[in-house]
Amino acid sequence: MTQDVEMKEQQPTPSNPVSSTSPSALQQLKDIAALIEVGAYAREVRRIVRAIRWTIQLRKNLTASVVSAFLKFVLLPGSDVHTRLSSYVPKEDEHDMVIDTATSGTQTPAKHSLPELEIYSYLLVLIFLIDQKRYDEAKACSSAGIARLKNLNRRTVDVLASRLYFYYSLSYELTGALAEIRGNLLALHRTSTMRHDELGQETLLNLLLRNYLHYNLYDMAEKLRSKAPRFEAHSNQQFSQYLFYLGKIRTIQLEYTDAKESLLQAARKAPISALGFRVQCNKWAVIVRLLLGEIPERTVFMQKGMEKALRPYFELTNAVRIGDLELFKSVAEKFASTFSSDGTSNLIVRLRHNVIRTGLRNISISYSRISLVDVAKKLRLDSPNPVADAESIVSKAIRDGAIDATLDRANGWMVSKETGDIYSTNEPQIAFNSRIAFCLNMHNEAVRALRFPPNSHKEKESAEKRRERQQQEQELAKHIAEEDDDEF
Repeated sequence: MTQDVEMKEQQPTPSNPVSSTSPSALQQLKDIAALIEVGAYAREVRRIVRAIRWTIQLRKNLTASVVSAFLKFVLLPGSDVHTRLSSYVPKEDEHDMVIDTATSGTQTPAKHSLPELEIYSYLLVLIFLIDQKRYDEAKACSSAGIARLKNLNRRTVDVLASRLYFYYSLSYELTGALAEIRGNLLALHRTSTMRHDELGQETLLNLLLRNYLHYNLYDMAEKLRSKAPRFEAHSNQQFSQYLFYLGKIRTIQLEYTDAKESLLQAARKAPISALGFRVQCNKWAVIVRLLLGEIPERTVFMQKGMEKALRPYFELTNAVRIGDLELFKSVAEKFASTFSSDGTSNLIVRLRHNVIRTGLRNISISYSRISLVDVAKKLRLDSPNPVADAESIVSKAIRDGAIDATLDRANGWMVSKETGDIYSTNEPQIAFNSRIAFCLNMHNEAVRALRFPPNSHKEKESAEKRRERQQQEQELAKHIAEEDDDEF
């Protein structure tokens, strides 16, 4: 997940003169400011959400002169906030500045005092600094924006605040100082809870979980998650991230069934364009399924754009499927650096027992009776006393129900029982029950996600209102299709 964020933030920004791109970029920023202003006065949060998505699409065209001209347009020149934000933006040559001044001079600068526009200015400068890899200035800018944000309690600011929280955490993460802001994030989460800012709560909760998991503080992350207020998710991206962090916590706590459900659901809910995040979800889901004794389908590793990233896990799955301990060790050593960077090294150590159990199951199916010496050879046990280890492994597998066999200690044999009809057991019923539960759960989520216009049962809309509503629905569908995956 972190890798995808860094990939997104390291997109190159154009440094050529702004004579061709600056006027259009600056004009679009002015349109965004007008949209935010209308949304603030009308208290329509959806307009501010649209403005943020528009900004993310525009970020590759941002230059220092464009940002400076926008700050001069939207803020009162000489004010504290204008002076502070202008100090973070690097100065460019006079030619570019003259062009920006000329383009912005066509309109009279609006002397706005709206908190929404002020917070948006902080957010815009912060995004620009991160794209320019000026991380120290980004830390200072984000801290100043958070300090200003603490004095504001407006619902129209909540959407902008959630994005500012994210970039605040990202700027410190990119400089390796994530632990420094943990106390501030906890205080902000407490403030958001008291103000009933649910979007801020879920954003800050994810940032805190990410902060704890970054330093492997899984117990503290679980304590925070279990005591945090529960509410209906407002952002699909935030909910999918929460499920991913929950899956990681459950995996470390050996609750593999719940972890598998959370990780697979996170991968399904993530936007298609958030490739790095979905890759991380699939990596952890593959490990969890192997720990559960399942073998993931080959199609999991053949998903578009994931073949190379999931190759180490494909070879690991193949070793577990065969039950070859030597092959498992060679794969673990070959891709040790990859597993370490993914944070799955400790989980792969747990898989050794599953490899042995899978090999033993294959042996019990192939042989009706086999000596423990041959079992030790086939499992390739490299311990000082392989026969005693083989006896212990066989007895434990029989006790756990992994194999249907008996152990003849007197003769040193493992005697396998005849394979029965699986349809005479409850396994088909359990499999069908899990599939039905999954379908019902997905149906319930789809029903909860339905949205209806207010008072639709009381008043009949005119043709003009119907056309306006359909146009708004089409715009919303377009924005959802192009959903911003920047926070992944």
